[in-house]
Amino acid sequence: MAAPPSRRVTLPRALSKRGFCSRTQAETLIRAGRVSIDGRVETDIEAWVDLDTATIAVDGQAIAAEAPVYLMLNKPRGLVTTRHDPEGRPTVFDCLTGVSATHLSPVGRLDKASEGLLLFTNDTVFAQALLDPETHLPKTYHVQIDRQADEAFLAALRAGVTHAGERLTAVSVTALRAGEKTAWLEIVLDEGRNRQIRRMLETLGAECLRLVRVAIGTLPLGDLEKGAVRALTDAEVAMLKRQMRMR
Repeated sequence: MAAPPSRRVTLPRALSKRGFCSRTQAETLIRAGRVSIDGRVETDIEAWVDLDTATIAVDGQAIAAEAPVYLMLNKPRGLVTTRHDPEGRPTVFDCLTGVSATHLSPVGRLDKASEGLLLFTNDTVFAQALLDPETHLPKTYHVQIDRQADEAFLAALRAGVTHAGERLTAVSVTALRAGEKTAWLEIVLDEGRNRQIRRMLETLGAECLRLVRVAIGTLPLGDLEKGAVRALTDAEVAMLKRQMRMR
């Protein structure tokens, strides 16, 4: 059976894309008979709708797509990348208290101990493209380690490592500066494996003291203050979309 056209999606996905609720919440609403398409109640969660032409209503009230929002946060260390944390720890959403847009989600993650550039959006197509391994969109990190980075260490890091049976590699590794007992490296990745940089360093006997994401593609963190958030410009969004299409 041929795949539906790209602008046709399942009804739960349509509710999510229009920023009304999550897909899981949408399925509950649909099964309860609270959702209609063009005036007809639809209880099939696998029903297809055309995002461009369908009138979708919940409890009789038509829902429109929320205007797309694209934000950049300079994530401080110590925040978890989730909306609600069962342990009650502070989250990245604590930095978004002045943002009025709803249904924003972080694009990818930075672990609790990591800092730097984190994007948020309600544009699920944009977010999925940015996270798609096929785009190989580079992400640049500045990393402080607990030792000097001699040429042998840099060569080993550039060659890649195997950790827990998984091959981990970087696009590039560059020495930035060195202190008496520590060094700063610039590491560029084009894939987002869990705790990848920390695992690579651990395999080579080095500890990561600080990890700061400073760029996604050619979008830099710049001089945005720690904990501050700002909207991406139209030019920045277009630039990221071009880079994703090119790869």
